[in-house]
Amino acid sequence: MRRSNSAVRARRNESAAGLTVTLVVLAALGLAALGYVGFVLWPRWPAPTRAMDAPSLPIKVGGVIFNVPPAAIRTAAQRSAGAQPRLDLVFQWPDLSPPQPGAKPPLSDDLKPNQLFITITGPQGTLPLSERIRTIYPRYTSDAAFTGPAGLAGVSFRDGTPYQGEDLFFDPENAERFAARCTRPSGPMAGTCLLERHVGEAEVTVRFLREWLPDWRALVENTDRLLARLKAPVAN
Repeated sequence: MRRSNSAVRARRNESAAGLTVTLVVLAALGLAALGYVGFVLWPRWPAPTRAMDAPSLPIKVGGVIFNVPPAAIRTAAQRSAGAQPRLDLVFQWPDLSPPQPGAKPPLSDDLKPNQLFITITGPQGTLPLSERIRTIYPRYTSDAAFTGPAGLAGVSFRDGTPYQGEDLFFDPENAERFAARCTRPSGPMAGTCLLERHVGEAEVTVRFLREWLPDWRALVENTDRLLARLKAPVAN
Protein backbone atom coordinates (compact mmCIF):
# COMPACT_ATOMS: atom_id res chain seq x y z
CA MET A 1 0.00 0.00 0.00
CA ARG A 2 2.86 2.31 0.92
CA ARG A 3 4.57 1.44 -2.39
CA SER A 4 1.34 2.24 -4.28
CA ASN A 5 1.04 5.65 -2.61
CA SER A 6 4.65 6.45 -3.52
CA ALA A 7 3.96 5.57 -7.14
CA VAL A 8 0.91 7.82 -7.19
CA ARG A 9 2.91 10.69 -5.70
CA ALA A 10 5.66 10.15 -8.27
CA ARG A 11 3.18 10.25 -11.14
CA ARG A 12 1.66 13.44 -9.71
CA ASN A 13 5.07 15.04 -9.43
CA GLU A 14 5.87 14.05 -13.00
CA SER A 15 2.55 15.55 -14.21
CA ALA A 16 3.14 18.75 -12.26
CA ALA A 17 6.65 19.03 -13.66
CA GLY A 18 5.37 18.51 -17.20
CA LEU A 19 2.67 21.11 -16.70
CA THR A 20 5.24 23.55 -15.34
CA VAL A 21 7.49 23.02 -18.37
CA THR A 22 4.52 23.52 -20.70
CA LEU A 23 3.54 26.76 -18.96
CA VAL A 24 7.11 28.05 -19.08
CA VAL A 25 7.33 27.29 -22.82
CA LEU A 26 3.97 28.98 -23.49
CA ALA A 27 5.00 32.00 -21.45
CA ALA A 28 8.27 32.25 -23.35
CA LEU A 29 6.44 32.06 -26.68
CA GLY A 30 3.98 34.71 -25.50
CA LEU A 31 6.79 37.04 -24.46
CA ALA A 32 8.52 36.49 -27.79
CA ALA A 33 5.32 37.33 -29.65
CA LEU A 34 4.77 40.44 -27.56
CA GLY A 35 8.36 41.47 -28.14
CA TYR A 36 7.93 41.13 -31.90
CA VAL A 37 4.69 43.11 -31.89
CA GLY A 38 6.30 45.77 -29.73
CA PHE A 39 9.25 45.95 -32.11
CA VAL A 40 6.93 46.39 -35.10
CA LEU A 41 4.57 48.87 -33.48
CA TRP A 42 7.02 50.84 -31.36
CA PRO A 43 7.12 54.43 -32.69
CA ARG A 44 10.24 55.26 -34.66
CA TRP A 45 11.91 58.64 -34.79
CA PRO A 46 10.85 60.33 -38.04
CA ALA A 47 13.36 60.54 -40.84
CA PRO A 48 15.38 63.74 -40.58
CA THR A 49 13.70 66.61 -42.39
CA ARG A 50 15.51 69.14 -44.51
CA ALA A 51 16.83 72.33 -42.89
CA MET A 52 14.87 75.50 -43.57
CA ASP A 53 17.73 77.05 -45.56
CA ALA A 54 18.39 73.92 -47.67
CA PRO A 55 18.00 73.97 -51.48
CA SER A 56 14.53 73.52 -52.94
CA LEU A 57 12.99 70.06 -52.64
CA PRO A 58 11.39 68.05 -55.47
CA ILE A 59 7.97 67.07 -54.07
CA LYS A 60 5.30 65.28 -56.09
CA VAL A 61 1.63 66.04 -55.41
CA GLY A 62 -1.16 64.81 -57.66
CA GLY A 63 1.36 63.52 -60.18
CA VAL A 64 3.05 66.94 -60.50
CA ILE A 65 6.59 67.62 -59.31
CA PHE A 66 7.02 70.93 -57.51
CA ASN A 67 10.33 72.58 -56.71
CA VAL A 68 9.63 73.85 -53.18
CA PRO A 69 11.87 75.91 -50.89
CA PRO A 70 11.81 74.23 -47.44
CA ALA A 71 11.27 77.57 -45.67
CA ALA A 72 7.89 77.89 -47.43
CA ILE A 73 6.58 74.54 -46.09
CA ARG A 74 4.41 75.09 -43.03
CA THR A 75 4.72 71.65 -41.41
CA ALA A 76 7.92 69.73 -40.71
CA ALA A 77 6.36 66.39 -41.74
CA GLN A 78 6.03 67.67 -45.33
CA ARG A 79 9.59 68.99 -45.48
CA SER A 80 11.13 66.04 -47.34
CA ALA A 81 11.57 65.12 -50.99
CA GLY A 82 9.28 62.59 -52.64
CA ALA A 83 5.54 62.07 -52.98
CA GLN A 84 3.19 63.88 -50.59
CA PRO A 85 -0.62 63.77 -50.48
CA ARG A 86 -0.73 67.48 -49.64
CA LEU A 87 1.48 70.53 -49.32
CA ASP A 88 0.79 73.53 -47.08
CA LEU A 89 2.89 76.53 -48.04
CA VAL A 90 3.27 80.13 -46.93
CA PHE A 91 4.77 83.04 -48.85
CA GLN A 92 5.36 86.66 -48.01
CA TRP A 93 3.23 89.35 -49.61
CA PRO A 94 3.70 91.24 -51.89
CA ASP A 95 6.91 89.75 -53.28
CA LEU A 96 5.73 86.14 -52.69
CA SER A 97 9.12 85.03 -51.41
CA PRO A 98 9.40 82.26 -48.79
CA PRO A 99 9.85 83.32 -45.16
CA GLN A 100 13.34 83.88 -43.86
CA PRO A 101 15.05 80.56 -42.93
CA GLY A 102 15.10 81.46 -39.23
CA ALA A 103 11.41 82.39 -39.11
CA LYS A 104 9.06 80.08 -37.21
CA PRO A 105 6.64 78.33 -39.62
CA PRO A 106 3.05 79.51 -39.10
CA LEU A 107 1.10 76.59 -37.68
CA SER A 108 -2.06 78.63 -37.15
CA ASP A 109 -4.50 79.16 -40.01
CA ASP A 110 -4.78 82.82 -39.07
CA LEU A 111 -3.23 84.91 -41.83
CA LYS A 112 -0.95 87.80 -41.01
CA PRO A 113 -1.15 90.95 -43.15
CA ASN A 114 1.96 89.96 -45.11
CA GLN A 115 1.20 86.27 -45.64
CA LEU A 116 -0.37 84.20 -48.39
CA PHE A 117 -1.18 80.52 -47.84
CA ILE A 118 -1.13 77.95 -50.64
CA THR A 119 -2.47 74.41 -50.31
CA ILE A 120 -1.70 71.85 -53.00
CA THR A 121 -3.53 68.51 -53.16
CA GLY A 122 -4.23 65.76 -55.62
CA PRO A 123 -7.54 65.69 -57.54
CA GLN A 124 -10.47 66.06 -55.14
CA GLY A 125 -13.25 65.23 -57.59
CA THR A 126 -14.88 68.67 -57.28
CA LEU A 127 -16.60 70.38 -60.18
CA PRO A 128 -14.52 72.96 -62.04
CA LEU A 129 -14.93 76.48 -60.69
CA SER A 130 -16.57 77.73 -63.88
CA GLU A 131 -19.18 74.96 -63.62
CA ARG A 132 -19.87 75.75 -59.96
CA ILE A 133 -20.31 79.45 -60.76
CA ARG A 134 -22.77 78.56 -63.52
CA THR A 135 -24.79 75.76 -61.90
CA ILE A 136 -24.10 75.45 -58.15
CA TYR A 137 -23.49 78.86 -56.59
CA PRO A 138 -26.64 80.53 -58.07
CA ARG A 139 -28.74 78.20 -55.89
CA TYR A 140 -27.32 79.86 -52.79
CA THR A 141 -26.69 83.49 -53.77
CA SER A 142 -29.02 86.46 -53.59
CA ASP A 143 -30.45 87.77 -56.85
CA ALA A 144 -28.89 91.21 -56.54
CA ALA A 145 -25.28 91.64 -57.62
CA PHE A 146 -23.11 94.51 -56.42
CA THR A 147 -19.97 96.22 -57.60
CA GLY A 148 -16.83 94.91 -55.95
CA PRO A 149 -13.38 96.47 -55.65
CA ALA A 150 -11.37 97.39 -58.74
CA GLY A 151 -13.94 96.34 -61.34
CA LEU A 152 -14.95 93.05 -59.74
CA ALA A 153 -18.58 91.93 -59.57
CA GLY A 154 -19.92 90.49 -56.34
CA VAL A 155 -22.84 88.44 -55.10
CA SER A 156 -23.69 87.50 -51.52
CA PHE A 157 -24.54 84.03 -50.31
CA ARG A 158 -27.82 83.83 -48.43
CA ASP A 159 -28.06 82.97 -44.74
CA GLY A 160 -29.01 79.37 -44.08
CA THR A 161 -26.95 78.10 -47.02
CA PRO A 162 -23.65 76.20 -46.84
CA TYR A 163 -21.84 79.45 -47.74
CA GLN A 164 -23.59 81.87 -45.42
CA GLY A 165 -21.39 84.72 -44.28
CA GLU A 166 -19.49 84.70 -47.58
CA ASP A 167 -19.44 86.71 -50.79
CA LEU A 168 -18.35 85.65 -54.26
CA PHE A 169 -16.21 88.12 -56.22
CA PHE A 170 -15.32 87.54 -59.86
CA ASP A 171 -14.01 89.24 -62.96
CA PRO A 172 -17.20 89.94 -64.96
CA GLU A 173 -15.24 89.68 -68.21
CA ASN A 174 -13.52 86.38 -67.39
CA ALA A 175 -14.46 84.48 -64.24
CA GLU A 176 -11.84 81.87 -65.10
CA ARG A 177 -9.20 84.53 -64.59
CA PHE A 178 -10.40 85.50 -61.12
CA ALA A 179 -13.19 84.23 -58.88
CA ALA A 180 -12.84 84.05 -55.12
CA ARG A 181 -15.12 83.15 -52.23
CA CYS A 182 -14.51 85.50 -49.33
CA THR A 183 -15.68 85.46 -45.73
CA ARG A 184 -16.97 88.76 -44.35
CA PRO A 185 -15.07 90.47 -41.55
CA SER A 186 -16.60 89.72 -38.15
CA GLY A 187 -15.40 91.69 -35.13
CA PRO A 188 -11.65 91.16 -34.77
CA MET A 189 -11.69 88.40 -37.42
CA ALA A 190 -10.52 89.65 -40.80
CA GLY A 191 -12.22 88.39 -43.93
CA THR A 192 -10.27 85.87 -46.01
CA CYS A 193 -10.62 84.71 -49.61
CA LEU A 194 -10.05 81.45 -51.48
CA LEU A 195 -8.74 81.48 -55.04
CA GLU A 196 -8.47 78.21 -56.97
CA ARG A 197 -5.93 77.17 -59.56
CA HIS A 198 -4.84 73.92 -61.28
CA VAL A 199 -1.32 72.82 -62.08
CA GLY A 200 -1.70 69.69 -64.16
CA GLU A 201 -3.79 67.29 -62.08
CA ALA A 202 -2.87 69.04 -58.83
CA GLU A 203 -5.46 71.33 -57.24
CA VAL A 204 -4.20 74.58 -55.72
CA THR A 205 -6.06 76.75 -53.21
CA VAL A 206 -4.68 80.21 -52.52
CA ARG A 207 -5.82 81.88 -49.28
CA PHE A 208 -5.39 85.61 -48.80
CA LEU A 209 -6.89 88.52 -46.90
CA ARG A 210 -10.09 90.04 -48.26
CA GLU A 211 -8.57 93.50 -47.93
CA TRP A 212 -6.25 92.59 -50.83
CA LEU A 213 -9.15 92.47 -53.31
CA PRO A 214 -8.36 95.94 -54.73
CA ASP A 215 -5.02 94.44 -55.89
CA TRP A 216 -6.62 91.34 -57.42
CA ARG A 217 -4.92 91.80 -60.79
CA ALA A 218 -1.46 91.88 -59.21
CA LEU A 219 -2.46 88.96 -57.00
CA VAL A 220 -3.46 86.84 -60.00
CA GLU A 221 -0.38 87.75 -62.02
CA ASN A 222 2.09 87.15 -59.19
CA THR A 223 0.39 83.97 -57.96
CA ASP A 224 0.37 82.43 -61.44
CA ARG A 225 4.02 83.37 -61.82
CA LEU A 226 4.81 81.80 -58.43
CA LEU A 227 3.06 78.54 -59.36
CA ALA A 228 4.94 78.42 -62.66
CA ARG A 229 8.18 78.88 -60.72
CA LEU A 230 7.29 76.14 -58.26
CA LYS A 231 6.69 73.74 -61.14
CA ALA A 232 10.05 74.53 -62.74
CA PRO A 233 12.45 71.57 -63.15
CA VAL A 234 14.80 70.92 -60.25
CA ALA A 235 18.32 72.07 -61.07
CA ASN A 236 20.93 69.30 -61.33
